[in-house]
Amino acid sequence: MLKWIGFGFINWKPKDMKQSKFPAGWNEERVRRVLAYYNEQTEEEAVAEDEAAFEDQTQTVMEVPNELVPVVREIIAKHQT
Repeated sequence: MLKWIGFGFINWKPKDMKQSKFPAGWNEERVRRVLAYYNEQTEEEAVAEDEAAFEDQTQTVMEVPNELVPVVREIIAKHQT
């Protein structure tokens, strides 16, 4: 099943929720809440959410080559600590 989640489509199947290992700060309940939020969101609400993200003056949206994504994530993680 393809599902729009605000910034793009994901391929989601219920069996994916049976994963027992989650990233720090995440658990099955949090995953269920996020999925419920996006499953209940209308297309208009999703578009408004996307547009608001691009209008946020405190953040920048940019394209990054795939091979640099891990490096960028590491830099952001260091910045947030």
